[in-house]
Amino acid sequence: MPRVGLFVPCYIDQFYPDVGMATVELLERFGCEVEFPEAQTCCGQPMANTGCVAEARPLAARFVDIFSEYDHVVCPSGSCTAMVRHHYEEYFPADGGEHERFEQLRQRVFELSEYLVDVLGVQSIRGRFPYRVGLHQSCHGLRELRLGSSSEVVGPAFSKTRQLLASLEGIELVTLTRPDECCGFGGTFAVNEEAVSCMMGLDRLHDHEQAGTQVLTANDMSCLMHLQGLILRKRKPMRVMHLAEILAGRPGPAETASAGR
Repeated sequence: MPRVGLFVPCYIDQFYPDVGMATVELLERFGCEVEFPEAQTCCGQPMANTGCVAEARPLAARFVDIFSEYDHVVCPSGSCTAMVRHHYEEYFPADGGEHERFEQLRQRVFELSEYLVDVLGVQSIRGRFPYRVGLHQSCHGLRELRLGSSSEVVGPAFSKTRQLLASLEGIELVTLTRPDECCGFGGTFAVNEEAVSCMMGLDRLHDHEQAGTQVLTANDMSCLMHLQGLILRKRKPMRVMHLAEILAGRPGPAETASAGR
């Protein structure tokens, strides 16, 4: 039984705790011993993205200290996982004393769907989700973690996330015109370039509307948070749910509405 350290992004911890709980349920269903180290903090990505490299360095060191004892580290976010795997190396240069310790940990840090498919060997998820589902492939998960194939790359099409979703009974995965386009969130980009960010998000929602999406899902709650804000403001008949919530069997829109009557 692998001992897994659950790495939860700040916005999930503060605004969407059920995503974290759904992740725990999934991992335990497949035989993992899951622990949530309460000492964990932000991975430092917001600071790193705005050029505050020195301020992010202590958070990277803290991450290594906290999670090094686990067999694997799993995170329900491609963005935060990519930060650790692909951007922490500048904080642990090859000539530094902590470099080897970081390198050993980096190889054990995984995004949720990646961990289920590549490490645990999960081919299908038992469950039912009778809705038309649109999959948003976040930039970090797609192009840094390679959770799916990119449209500009010639080769066999694949998607670890789509594979898991497609195994659910009753689900209909819709076909998008632009399946791997950015939603416009980009962390601090949404703050510094609000108008552009919103237009990009509305373009993504239009693609999903044309495809008939009822539930919009993704590996990153940050992207979904951005799109949810636009959905609510424009009063669009669409709901967002994180991948972990769907795979863990959380109720869909119709079931939720019935329960609230």
